[in-house]
Amino acid sequence: MCSLLIAIGEDLNGMRISRRLVSVIIVVLAILGASSFKAATETNASKMKAVVMQAYGGPEVLRLEDVPRPEPKDDEILIQVVAASINPVDVGIRKGYLAELVGKFPIIPGMDVAGVVEKAGSKVTKFKKGDPVFAFFTLMGEGGYAEFVAAKPDSEVAAKPSSVTFAQAAAVGAAGATAYEALVDEAKLSAGQTVLIHGGAGGVDILPSRSPRRVARK
Repeated sequence: MCSLLIAIGEDLNGMRISRRLVSVIIVVLAILGASSFKAATETNASKMKAVVMQAYGGPEVLRLEDVPRPEPKDDEILIQVVAASINPVDVGIRKGYLAELVGKFPIIPGMDVAGVVEKAGSKVTKFKKGDPVFAFFTLMGEGGYAEFVAAKPDSEVAAKPSSVTFAQAAAVGAAGATAYEALVDEAKLSAGQTVLIHGGAGGVDILPSRSPRRVARK
């Protein structure tokens, strides 16, 4: 814009147009430039980068696109994603193995994220802007492979402990929920019982094998 104003000023000077008219034209162009910049800024603020699926298949169906930035509802928070993890279920979703359980296309995959609260809905009291959190989404929800994602604080979000990184927190949701459901909800594990975990190589195995007492404690 500055280069354009200088060039126009030089052309007008060569044409010997009055300085007053030149000033008026420059002011008008400056206002138009500021308006364009504001519009572009507002447009950028309403958009975000996200990994989007328009069909099931191999890794080639995952495409980085510009999509509308979600606006949290009154009972939701908007998370600025710092880290997201990939679980075996995410691969199954991409291949279409769980097509009957997930939403319609386009789909933004990603069930586990960690990040910082960007905005909180009017009914949210548990979290506020700037709080570090991690979240685990349902098959119908997802949306973690994006710059921002909306989440329900009462059922999908927890405060990130200061002792773990965002990357570590993002790896806990799906694996931790699966381990807890298997041992506590299904096996009815209680304090004093012994658990045999074979292998202990995957996320679901590692979490309870590191701290079985915490898993069993009510």
